[in-house]
Amino acid sequence: MKRLVITIDGPGGSGKSTLARALAERLSYVYLDTGAIYRVVALASQEASRGWCDQGSVADVARDIVARKRLRFERDTDGTQRVVLDDHDVSAAIRTPEMSAGASTVSAFPAVRQELLQLQRDLGADGGVVVEGRDTGTVVFPNADVKFFMHASPEERARRRFEELRAKKMRVTFEDTLRELNERDKRDTERQAAPLVRAHDAVDIDTTNVSIEQVLQMLAERVEARSRG
Repeated sequence: MKRLVITIDGPGGSGKSTLARALAERLSYVYLDTGAIYRVVALASQEASRGWCDQGSVADVARDIVARKRLRFERDTDGTQRVVLDDHDVSAAIRTPEMSAGASTVSAFPAVRQELLQLQRDLGADGGVVVEGRDTGTVVFPNADVKFFMHASPEERARRRFEELRAKKMRVTFEDTLRELNERDKRDTERQAAPLVRAHDAVDIDTTNVSIEQVLQMLAERVEARSRG
C-alpha cells in the first residue's frame, strides 16, 4: 500500500500528540512533532541569551540549528522518541510551560517559520509519516494525503494538560494551566504567519467526550481506506 503523508493539527491538549504517536506506531510510520522543533528553537535561544521577542535574533538561532544539523529525532527500542539538540537529550526540557510559551512566541515570526519550513518538508518527503502541529495541513504539507484537525473544549484540554504536568511533578494549578492555554490559543490563532486554522479538506474531530482508542480507530480506518485507494 502507498505510504502516505498524514497531518494532525489542533490546539494544545486536544489529544493530537497522543493520537499522532499512536497512529504512527500502528501504521509503522515515522512520527514528526513539528511543535517540538519550535520548542527547541525557544530553548536554544534561551541558552544563547537571545530574547524570544527579537525576531532577527531567533531566526539566526533557527538558521544555525538547520545549517549545522544540531537537531535530530531518535527512536528508542521501546518506541519512545527523543529530541536531541547538540547531542543532548532535551525531550523533557522542552516540555515545560515556559518552553510552551516560548515556542508560541518564536513560532509567530515569519522569518523563523521560513527557516524551519524546508527542514520539516524534508523530514516527511518520502511519505510514511504522521506529522503533528498547528499548520502542518495548511502550510507545511498542503497536499498531504490525509488531514485531521483535533479540538476539544478549553476546560477539557486544560484538565488534560494539568494532569500531564502534575504527573511530571511540576507545581501548577488548574487555573494557571487554563489561563496559559487560552493565552496560547489566542497567540496561535491570531498570529500573522501560519495561524492555527483547520485546513478546508481536513477531517474535523472533537475529542472532548471520546476516548483515545475510539478516535485512533477512526483515524486508522480513514488512513487505511485512503492508502488502498
